[in-house]
Amino acid sequence: MDKKMQLNLWYFVITFALILLFQGWYTARQIEQIPYSEFEQLLKNQQIEEIYVRQNYLEGKLKQPKDGRQLFITTRVETDLADQFNQYGVKYTGVVESNWLSNLLSWLLPVLLFFGIWMFLFRKIAEKQGFGGLMTVGKSKAKVYVEKDTKVTFRDVAGVDEAKDELKEIVEFLQNPQRYGRLGAKMPKGVLLVGPPGTGKTLLAKAVAGEAGVPFF
Repeated sequence: MDKKMQLNLWYFVITFALILLFQGWYTARQIEQIPYSEFEQLLKNQQIEEIYVRQNYLEGKLKQPKDGRQLFITTRVETDLADQFNQYGVKYTGVVESNWLSNLLSWLLPVLLFFGIWMFLFRKIAEKQGFGGLMTVGKSKAKVYVEKDTKVTFRDVAGVDEAKDELKEIVEFLQNPQRYGRLGAKMPKGVLLVGPPGTGKTLLAKAVAGEAGVPFF
């Protein structure tokens, strides 16, 4: 996978995460926390359309939006306490405790799940196309053939005479570097064999390793 594709992948994941964050922030702004006494008054005035009863708090929807916000949340108060507060005209409410861990997981888990599915699918596609998956990015697949690993020589390679002649020059250079050094020649850093599969590139690499007794990539 090239760098451009990696950057596009990260841009997509980051954009998706930002969208989820914005969605959570925007949703939170649309919900108003009101005192429980105000909730009771709204209930008596039949201004509430729906109520969702939770374990420690209530969520509701107003018939007529208040300040542009139709959703509200309030903490439940025991009935006996509420009656006493109403008797003395006290405004009362509970405190909705924010569970930061639940809020974090609510937007983080979808991002991780999406990223995991994306990585899995991309790895499968990369393996089918011969890229070896994302885990092999940056790892060289070059093989090193040394004389102790193979006894193949140029006599074992049929055809490709032109390529063999050029590689024989490389082998001679590797066997006698001082000779060529006196003429100002420099040691080659490597030789790249190019060609379609099945044309003998690997066999030639083994032959060079066998002839010169040096690593050949």
